[in-house]
Amino acid sequence: MKTFSDKVYAVVKNIKRGKTLTYKQVANLVGSPKAYRAVGNILNKNYNQNIPCHRVTRSDGAPGGYNRGRKLKVQRLKEEGARL
Repeated sequence: MKTFSDKVYAVVKNIKRGKTLTYKQVANLVGSPKAYRAVGNILNKNYNQNIPCHRVTRSDGAPGGYNRGRKLKVQRLKEEGARL
């Protein structure tokens, strides 16, 4: 059985280059609509290069946090052509 973290990573792994999802959208997709803060906490601990957690943003349009620095998150999103 998959853990909540496994489900979050599976959803985030499938976000295409140049696209983003919000923490809330990820929480909805894993079946726990109110767990958006938990999604953020899980992604904050991710160092797997195959899981593009920089593609998850806040609902208000702000980039949100990134464990490698907010500046790098914005830079990576811009390089991929994502809207901010």
